[in-house]
Amino acid sequence: MIMSKSMKINTPRDLPPVDEVMRDEKLADALQRHGHAMVLRAVRNALDEARETLLMKSDAVTTSTLSYSVDDLIRKALDKLELWSTPLIQHVINATGAILHSNLGRAPLASVAAEAAYNAGRRYTTLEYNLEEGARGERTAAVEILLQRLASVESALVVNNNAAAVLLILATLARGREVVVSRGELVEIGGSFRIPEIMEESGAMLREIGTTNKTHPDDYLRAIGDETAAILKVNRSNFRIEGFTEDVALDKLATIAHQHGLPLIYDLGSGCLSRELHGLIREEPLVLDAMATGADVICFSGDKLLGGPQSGIIVGRRRYIEAMRRHPLLRAFRCDKMTLAALEATLLLYLNPSRAHKEIPLLAMALADKDVLEKRVSSFVNALNEADVPASMYSESSIVGCGSAPGCKLATPVVAIDPSCAPRRSTPDELLRQLREEKPFVIARAGNGRVMLDLRTVFPEEEDTLLQRLLHILA
Repeated sequence: MIMSKSMKINTPRDLPPVDEVMRDEKLADALQRHGHAMVLRAVRNALDEARETLLMKSDAVTTSTLSYSVDDLIRKALDKLELWSTPLIQHVINATGAILHSNLGRAPLASVAAEAAYNAGRRYTTLEYNLEEGARGERTAAVEILLQRLASVESALVVNNNAAAVLLILATLARGREVVVSRGELVEIGGSFRIPEIMEESGAMLREIGTTNKTHPDDYLRAIGDETAAILKVNRSNFRIEGFTEDVALDKLATIAHQHGLPLIYDLGSGCLSRELHGLIREEPLVLDAMATGADVICFSGDKLLGGPQSGIIVGRRRYIEAMRRHPLLRAFRCDKMTLAALEATLLLYLNPSRAHKEIPLLAMALADKDVLEKRVSSFVNALNEADVPASMYSESSIVGCGSAPGCKLATPVVAIDPSCAPRRSTPDELLRQLREEKPFVIARAGNGRVMLDLRTVFPEEEDTLLQRLLHILA
């Protein structure tokens, strides 16, 4: 007997067979969109859940009120299909004030870089083809030429992230030999990436010198011996040691290395190419300055202070770079075509600094004019107040984020909302949760009993969407 779609199902044995549910016309569109296998899985899942629920409630007093219908089962199956087919990586509005937010994807790309990645992904490209010669070309030639120009270096190499860059450098230049590192620079960054462990994986041996807070030139000189392959300096980009401290300046370290015929490797971490940005966050070295001071090999991230896609950039002396280019690990660490296209487009912007400052989101946000920010915040606050949502301008600080320039705070006016006095009252924690629960998803922060919205990290075209989202919740 075929069951009526509205007939109540009170026991597990009353559940319809899978093929009967699959024949329902309400699943026709789902079959076209998702395919037979996915719909079948969703239907079976809905039936299994209903069976388990009915079994669990079989001895309960409320059993008589618990029932299903075929329509109920179909709705559950369709809900499952919608959930399974929704991407987990979603667009969010970043109102936290952290420009480089590790959990939100680090540096947003410039529009031209995003478009370059899109075009590279959907079409054929000259990734490894030389048009002039009509033959195979070098995969990373375009970005490496740009890096040579921008950083004034002999050679350059690009891999998929800075951790890979460090590993490749050490495996190429120091496998089986010692690398001298100051104890105060044995850092750990996100994802439990630790310098001693990456050194061990590379096959190099750590020669630790100095103390946590002080390292002197003599510490390096005493450590150098027949087994020394290189000196490694690591930029403490995600923390600061203050007080009774001392370390060896890069130029002095370069002199020590070169007097003993050793390469000086500098893990710069964040990697700043903009002099204007460097003027704002002096604690982060410029790549150009580091190279001019005497480092032989420098590596840094592409998606931090450069403002490009995730990548690890290695620049320096040709003889060291070419040795890395021949290393078997390079193929395992290479970037895909979309990353290289986005990186090339980002580097091209740097050829015109004024354009880079406007179009690379990282630079535009970090270098944003305070008066412009105040006007944006004032307009936003007025719009909320007109809807009886209590809001005001509040002096706060933005951060660069991702461990870059941890000691640098960017003075920023923010929108401060007191949700407890809004027409639809809530607490700061409740409002933060509500902002995360529905599209458009908004990530903000709380403080002093208020929700803080930092418009420095909100794109101007997102402001109206953010405003409407808040009014929907509070007004």
